[in-house]
Amino acid sequence: QMQLVESGGGLVQAGYSLRLSCAASGGSFSRYRMGWFRQAPGKDRQFVAAIESSGAVSYYTDTLKGRFTISRDNAKNTVALQMNSLKPEDTAVYYCGAQNPRQYGEGSYGDGKAYDYWGQGTQVTVSS
Repeated sequence: QMQLVESGGGLVQAGYSLRLSCAASGGSFSRYRMGWFRQAPGKDRQFVAAIESSGAVSYYTDTLKGRFTISRDNAKNTVALQMNSLKPEDTAVYYCGAQNPRQYGEGSYGDGKAYDYWGQGTQVTVSS
């Protein structure tokens, strides 16, 4: 059973940056594909980014590509999301998730129902 704990959220002004981190424990972190999702009030959970277990390949939702960067450190069991040039519409609760690549193919990285473990989320609020 893997536990995920996100951190790094907060209140920032538009144009500023935040770096979210997700720490994993209790499982084989290096074997899992990791993803970041976000959920704004009244909206469905939305895929943001994902990264393969090796860290060699990453995926992004098209609208965020270029502003957000996902990375991982398998030695430290962490995955990060660097968010630059933040906009008010980036306001949401951000969640990290772990997906078993032996169960779900690489095409499943954007499917929130195909993740095995989730963190509790961290709030990001961007003011205009």
